[in-house]
Amino acid sequence: MTDDLFSSVTFRESTARNRVMVSPMCQYSCASDGMATDWHHVHLGSRATGGAGIVMTEATAVESRGRISPDDLGIWSDEHADALAPIAEFIRDRGALPAIQLAHAGRKASKTSPWDGNQPLQPDDDGWETIAPSAEPWPYDDTPPELREMTTDDIATVVDSFAAAAERALDAGFEIAEVHAAHGYLLHEFLSPVTNRREDEYGGSLENRTRIVREVTEAVREVWPDDKPVFVRISATDWLPDRESWTIEDSVHLSEELHDLGADLIDVSAGGLHPDQQIPNPGPNYQVPFAERIREDTDIPVGAVGGITEPAQADALIRNGRGDLAIIGREHLRDPYFTLHAAAELDAEDRVEWPRQYRRAV
Repeated sequence: MTDDLFSSVTFRESTARNRVMVSPMCQYSCASDGMATDWHHVHLGSRATGGAGIVMTEATAVESRGRISPDDLGIWSDEHADALAPIAEFIRDRGALPAIQLAHAGRKASKTSPWDGNQPLQPDDDGWETIAPSAEPWPYDDTPPELREMTTDDIATVVDSFAAAAERALDAGFEIAEVHAAHGYLLHEFLSPVTNRREDEYGGSLENRTRIVREVTEAVREVWPDDKPVFVRISATDWLPDRESWTIEDSVHLSEELHDLGADLIDVSAGGLHPDQQIPNPGPNYQVPFAERIREDTDIPVGAVGGITEPAQADALIRNGRGDLAIIGREHLRDPYFTLHAAAELDAEDRVEWPRQYRRAV
């Protein structure tokens, strides 16, 4: 039978009930110092109640300086894991797989939340020193946060922090760990020659620039159980055609290497590295061709993102073999019950189950 949106999918020994995944979306709603709150419980729990197969947290910082803003989620201590554990349990109880995105913001750290303008924060204004592969700050209009080029010891510390965060996430009950190497954050900054000007073993050649992503993936895979999957999110292109940058061909090469290291799916997004990016046509499915290319040229499953808003659209990309997961972000902000509503629209109501508390309204 042809796979469709409501067919189950298994990665290692973890089976999602359908092909819908809630994309990681920052909420900027931590009460203090990266701790999950009731907001995260309701936000993520309602999407699990809404029928999605996989529900993933927002970018969750592996160390304090890896947060985008002071309001971001973290998992750099056991207390952070304890705050996330009830959320993972509730997601699982509702029939979805709980997933966590492990992240480090790099040079895009230490700024205010979007509703406060995404402005850079200085150390004397609750900001902090940021780190990056090279000492080239994000091109803010205002003075950027303090930035330091990473030493090899810093790199080793970050790799260890990802592994330690994965161990805590496992203890908290998450089923899937995703390494965030996209959207201009730290790992993506190493991948692209636009932001990586290093002359050591972490800069220069494609092999060197991808080294830290391979090391992080390998470190997470080493502590993550063999029967549970590891995903990696990448930006398939920098969308900077007028300069030497990260390309879809580079992404195909990296995806093959990550598969060999034990990654189970590539979550294929794009852009975010530089404000000069040129997105040709940000309409429906605008990033899906990147996922399709990686799926065609490698043996690793992919998740497709970008302008997926309609049930038939999500179903078609699975049926047509363009992706193994439909990863849906903004539409889940508009409709926490997207998957249940999609089943009704696609005449697949017999393949989903509304919560018994709500069935009298169906």
